[in-house]
Amino acid sequence: MQTATRITEIQESLIREMTRMATEHEAINLSQGYPDFAPPNELLDAATEAIRKGHNQYSPTWGHPALCEKLAEKYTDQLGWDVDPSLHVTVTCGVTEAINSAFLAVLNPGDQVIIVEPAHENFIPAAIFASAQPVSVPLQEPGYILDPSLIENAVTNRTKALLLNTPHNPTGRVFDAEEINGVIDVVLKHDLVLITDEIYDQILYDGRRHQSPGGLGPLRDRTITIGGFGKTFAITGWRLGYAIAPTALTAALRPVHDFLTICAPTPLQVAAIRALELSRSYYDNMLSEYHERRDVMMGILKGLGFVANNPEGSYYVLADYSRLPIAQSEWDSTRFAMWMLEKCRVAVLPGSIFFTLPGYGNGCVRLAFPKKLETLRVAGERMRKIRGAG
Repeated sequence: MQTATRITEIQESLIREMTRMATEHEAINLSQGYPDFAPPNELLDAATEAIRKGHNQYSPTWGHPALCEKLAEKYTDQLGWDVDPSLHVTVTCGVTEAINSAFLAVLNPGDQVIIVEPAHENFIPAAIFASAQPVSVPLQEPGYILDPSLIENAVTNRTKALLLNTPHNPTGRVFDAEEINGVIDVVLKHDLVLITDEIYDQILYDGRRHQSPGGLGPLRDRTITIGGFGKTFAITGWRLGYAIAPTALTAALRPVHDFLTICAPTPLQVAAIRALELSRSYYDNMLSEYHERRDVMMGILKGLGFVANNPEGSYYVLADYSRLPIAQSEWDSTRFAMWMLEKCRVAVLPGSIFFTLPGYGNGCVRLAFPKKLETLRVAGERMRKIRGAG
């Protein structure tokens, strides 16, 4: 019996595997990016109400109509063009499905898609599922700067799309206007489709404001803007994402979504309408709390001797451990992450899983800090074992 060749090119998610191992070791899980605090009560009540009121059958494939209306209102404002819920909005089973649907919609077998690394581990498999070739371009350290000239150099006559994640996981970067302008130049010059993962668009620090590339004039007709509810509202298990795109791109994406998943969970779509109705105070409070979590996390890391840039957005930090006494020369980032799991009982992710480029990612680990302050402080206490190791 033979299995598909594509399966040999991917492996089981280390993120989910680390979560399983965290449970086995009774470790604090700073590996997978989900909160350990509850969603807003309004959403819990709305979900229960939706189920009890009978929203338990298939919804229209492209999304529950009232949710599509709300998303169209949000993105008409965010993108600056008239988003029509019947033509431009597709509700998906999470951002991961939206990215897979986008790749399957725009990439033919043998096409190339440029992926900026470090990158979420789902991106490369999404290209493989589409029988396309992922081409990786690294951000430039120490600041993880996006260099458009490297993207330009990676383009061939087979390149059809570019995937950009901002705010960025795992580095916490928010790409600035100069970097985005460089992306615009490459995308237009080579007639590419831009696919943007903007799941962290509401989690930014120090007064930053998110700019969706698909809202910039030159990119409006060639961008699939992808977002979701899981991170902003602490409902990662609801698996609600969406894709906003001009008519031609939506028309290509929707049949893929239809035959992949039929529709996202109906009662949770209905409940998500309430999420989009929350007042500005919800977002202000959320950001205030994330600033505090970031400060606690960075204080722990710097106090122990890690080297890390202050996150500008998202809720991750990529931290360099190479100067710690424990950092033995023969240890790669996986070995260091396993040491932290086994000895400190704190689960983190090895930096190498975010790269396919050789030589990148070792010497750093990713920590997720969407946790209660108490959780982070206990993790910091456990990580003090690093000081005595070496």
